Formats: sequence, C-alpha cells, structure tokens
Amino acid sequence: MINVQTPTYADLVRPAERRMALAYDALLILGGSLLTALAAQISIRLPFSPVPITGQTLAVLLVGALLGSRRGALSMLTYLAEGLLGLPVFAGGMSGLAYALGPTGGYLVGFVGAAWLTGRLAEHGWDRHVWSAALAMVAGNLVLYALGLAWLSRFVGTKAFALGLFPFLIGDALKIVLAAAALPTGWRVLGRK
Repeated sequence: MINVQTPTYADLVRPAERRMALAYDALLILGGSLLTALAAQISIRLPFSPVPITGQTLAVLLVGALLGSRRGALSMLTYLAEGLLGLPVFAGGMSGLAYALGPTGGYLVGFVGAAWLTGRLAEHGWDRHVWSAALAMVAGNLVLYALGLAWLSRFVGTKAFALGLFPFLIGDALKIVLAAAALPTGWRVLGRK
C-alpha cells in the first residue's frame, strides 16, 4: 500500500529552512491552542448537564485539518498544558487540574485524538471535497465522544449519553457542515485540489 500524503493548509507556506520551519510550526501550534481557548469562551451551560455547549469542537477539528496530524495534536496538548498551568482557557474561563479531572475531562483528552485523526485524514486529501471533509469531521467527533462519554460515565453512570451526547448532536452537525463547506472552498479559492 502506498502512503500518499497531500499538503495541509499549513504546509503550503512552510519555510524550507529547518530553523524557520521549526519556528513556523511552533507558532502554528500555539495559534491552534489559542484558537481553541478562544472558542472555549463561547460557552453555554445546560442546567441538566455538566457538559457545556462550546465552540471548542469546531476549533479542534479545524485545527487538526488545517495543521495536520502532528501539529494539530501538539496544539491540543499545548492547549491542555495551558489549562493545567492555570490559564483560563477551558470552557467558560476555567482552568486547573481539578477541572480537567472533572466530568468533561474525557472530552479535553479527546481533543488530542480528534485533532490527530482529522489532521491525518486531511493529510490524505479528505479536506478537498465536502463529503470526505464531513466524514473526517465525523471521525474526529467520534473520537471526542468516545473518550468524553467514557469519562463522563464515571460521574453520571448510564445517563452519559443523555447528558453528554444527545443534547449536542444538532450543534455538532452544524459545526461539521460549516467545516466541511469551508475546507474544500478554501482549496478552490487557492486554486488547488
């Protein structure tokens, strides 16, 4: 099997010189973490669930697709480190180990896997067409939900799906539609497939 890798958006202008390329990557990784932190501040608490509605999932999936698997995953690890160090980057300006180990901790860890998988699929051209981009976003969301729901169930038991999945399906579907439309459109604007 041939492993064909296509460039991500971030690869298009990456410098060839090694030190410049490392600095470029570091800036993108930090930028992706800050975008996720900003999206986390779009937070709506649900009175019946410990999981808020946020803009994070859209940011996580886009960061993965735009930066690729390694930079996307490193960006999410940076985001987690920022929150664990006390920066108010988690949903609603929260931070710290206690929050990360709370009911939403599995979703936070899932960000790393979701960004990696979405980025990996983008590296294989899945971000070039609406349907494959949508499938890449769904795959990333599945990683998020798998880890998030498994961890949430430690706190709410069998109610995990009712509290951590069902209320979010419509919003996540809208985020997927936005991302799946934006990514291929960007490639068309750039004149590349």
